[in-house]
Amino acid sequence: MTNTCECFEKCDLFDCATAKLPSTAKSFQDKYCRNDHGNCARYMIFKKLGRDFVPADLFPNERGRALTILDAT
Repeated sequence: MTNTCECFEKCDLFDCATAKLPSTAKSFQDKYCRNDHGNCARYMIFKKLGRDFVPADLFPNERGRALTILDAT
């Protein structure tokens, strides 16, 4: 059983950044969206600051970048 992220249906990443990389998108979805969204960089910012603060070009595996953004607020 999976634990799908609450943002899965509305995540901008899959509409733009990974549209040209379907295998990468599927990999991210399998790892972060459907199982480990608590470690998704995008989800981390969404939970602390809100959807409007998630950079459009932030990938789920950019946890370090997310922590930098969160530390700056």
